[in-house]
Amino acid sequence: MTAKKILFLTGDFAEDYETMVPFQALQMVGHTVHAVCPGKKSGDKVKTAIHDFEGDQTYTEKPGHLFAINADFEAVEVGNYDGLMIAGGRAPEYLRLEPRVIDIVRQFAAAGKPIAAVCHGAQLLAAADVIRGKTISAYPACAPEVRLAGGKYAEIAVDQAVTDANFVTAPAWPAHPHWLAQFLKLLGTTITL
Repeated sequence: MTAKKILFLTGDFAEDYETMVPFQALQMVGHTVHAVCPGKKSGDKVKTAIHDFEGDQTYTEKPGHLFAINADFEAVEVGNYDGLMIAGGRAPEYLRLEPRVIDIVRQFAAAGKPIAAVCHGAQLLAAADVIRGKTISAYPACAPEVRLAGGKYAEIAVDQAVTDANFVTAPAWPAHPHWLAQFLKLLGTTITL
């Protein structure tokens, strides 16, 4: 396997599991992962939030861990990366307001590089206008945004994921096994035991 270089977009109040688990899992298989956030430099931290499904109309939110950013957002050059991962939670609400973030997402999409988004990460894909005609999953509350951006919202179980072309998307963190496996497949990562 050839190690890949992944850009990981996150921010304050990204979902804890959707940040920590994929960041560590991609490193575990030998990939280099650069976690970045607008306005942050390597060594800075963002707050995460734990979202859980406890039978309410939507998820509940509790404070999560501090997550260390390990690369400078301002230094990002899309050409240096093989794939893009977008954390979910509330971070995409403000990340989509950053013109540089939208430009980064558009560059990855235009180059046909693998893009993984989970939960509210689809808000960035919609804001970047890169999902027209694509089947995209997200947290159900983001379904209208997916549809308004010209995507076909995939109504799948919370523990499933869907791949369409270079996009791998999932509704929430319970989908990690399928979401990460499909992203690794797009990256050409093979794991042998």
